[in-house]
Amino acid sequence: MRTISQLAVLALLGGIGTAWHVYGEQFGLPRPLALIGLEAAAPTAAQRGSGGGGGPVGVAVAPVRVGAVVDRAESVGTVRARDAVTITAKVTGIVQSIRFQEGQRVREGEVLLDLDAAALRADVDQARAQLDDARSQLARARQLQPGQSIAAQRLDTLEAAARQAEGRVRSAQARLEELRVTAPFAGRVGLRQVSVGALVQPGTVVTTLDDISRVRVEFSVPEVFLARLQAGSPVVARSAAFGDRRFTGAVAVVDTRIDANTRTVRVISEFDNADEALKPGLFMTVEMVLQQRNDALLVAEEALDPLGDRNFVYVIRDNRARRVEIRIGQRLQGEVEVLSGVAATDLVVVRGIQRLRNDAPVRVTETLTRPTS
Repeated sequence: MRTISQLAVLALLGGIGTAWHVYGEQFGLPRPLALIGLEAAAPTAAQRGSGGGGGPVGVAVAPVRVGAVVDRAESVGTVRARDAVTITAKVTGIVQSIRFQEGQRVREGEVLLDLDAAALRADVDQARAQLDDARSQLARARQLQPGQSIAAQRLDTLEAAARQAEGRVRSAQARLEELRVTAPFAGRVGLRQVSVGALVQPGTVVTTLDDISRVRVEFSVPEVFLARLQAGSPVVARSAAFGDRRFTGAVAVVDTRIDANTRTVRVISEFDNADEALKPGLFMTVEMVLQQRNDALLVAEEALDPLGDRNFVYVIRDNRARRVEIRIGQRLQGEVEVLSGVAATDLVVVRGIQRLRNDAPVRVTETLTRPTS
């Protein structure tokens, strides 16, 4: 019914037009309003041939580029020595000698400080004398001639006395060793906190010892990266103290727990530090490589035609601009990664997007070259 009505209207307008052309132009009659509206709405021949755009739209295009894209996570961290300890005195005593220089590298077991051991040496000597006496008495008791007897209880008493004397000697020697402060591992000593002649107590700080030939940098990253964290992932760190210098390390340990307050996970990375440039406590900016894609598809950022939270590009196909939706990944300098929607062989419009509509005919005026690396 609707189609019949439309045909009837067209037939009526056609009749009006024919009648005006036959009689109207001859007698100078005005053009009917209905005919004027029909002619205004009718497309021109040029418009019908070009899809309504007044001819192909001139655009500049660029090919989709295949390149490497690296997913990174940035954070800040603090340098820690691989091994670090505060050297303290174990017993009360007077500092007799200091055997290290501040900042010196020392070996494991090397003596750092001696306390006055005169009193303890006397105790050791006394204990050894008592041990010698106990051993002599025990030896004489065991060498009695046949026919001479000694009570078994007396022999047991002499053996017990000898063992007690041995214990006193070992105890005195152990206390004597505690008067000698040594390095528990190889490393570099810090500032000296005591002087010769000073009275020290158990726990008095003598110096610090750090092994910084290899250091750790501790930092935290958001929990959203947890699935991509793994030991061995490359880490690059830098500090304002060293300008443009970059330190390269790797992830060593990922914490087994997530901080419920910050929703982050702690990561420990290790760095070779042969020149000992990195000092414990140094503040570092850390960049960690999570994933690298060497065959990522990249398009110029200016090719994007966003709509809300969606993104589109115009792809040239059969001399027409096809508007396709894409899913973007990483944003690089002047480029964006396309995860879906285009192919490596596509050409995308980078200039003239404002004049385009989907499936509009286009004329390529310029093909821009994209960087290859």
